[in-house]
Amino acid sequence: MRIKEVKQGALTALKNRWGFAVLLTFVTYLIAAGIPGLIDFLINGFPSGSETEYSQSTLANIVSLLLVPLFFSYYWVLLRLVRGESVRVGNVFDSYSSAGLYFRTLGLYLLTIIYTVLWSILLIIPGIIKSLAYSQAYYVFRDNPDYSVNQSITESRRLMNGYKWTYFLLLLSFIGWGILSMITLGIGLLWLVPYVTTSLGVFYEKLKANETEAAE
Repeated sequence: MRIKEVKQGALTALKNRWGFAVLLTFVTYLIAAGIPGLIDFLINGFPSGSETEYSQSTLANIVSLLLVPLFFSYYWVLLRLVRGESVRVGNVFDSYSSAGLYFRTLGLYLLTIIYTVLWSILLIIPGIIKSLAYSQAYYVFRDNPDYSVNQSITESRRLMNGYKWTYFLLLLSFIGWGILSMITLGIGLLWLVPYVTTSLGVFYEKLKANETEAAE
């Protein structure tokens, strides 16, 4: 798998859909950052460094955690874009379509974090390697809704066998764009984030295609 082909696949999927991708990104991050921020403002007002600030900020952190499934849906929408399927901005709320789906996506997020932290306790490098191994769990879960949380993680580990370094290099290849986005005071992230996320969707599709070829 070549990184250049992955990124080109992302650009092809985003062709004539950049406006949609930017709007999707804006809505997603506005909700994910705006709601916790609003809660903090309503409780604390402007930051004052008061002693009660810690417990009140915890409430905002809890809300942020509850909004994590929003990012699952964000990834899934751009995966559908890669597949040439019809999508709309409202699909970013798909993970909230049922209580079962919502709590399972939240559980998947928490379990991957727990596993990664446990490996990181041993050494930083094993933690990084495991985080790469678990990177496809969100996509696996989307394509296999009957899978348990652990099954999704296990399948991700299997798919990433032999591809973790390529995935790591793919992420590193966006560092330059990230620096440029910071120069634009973060505005460039509205284009960079969907570009990166769509590339990750293409990477997942290529993983599955390679698996199919190997089985034939």
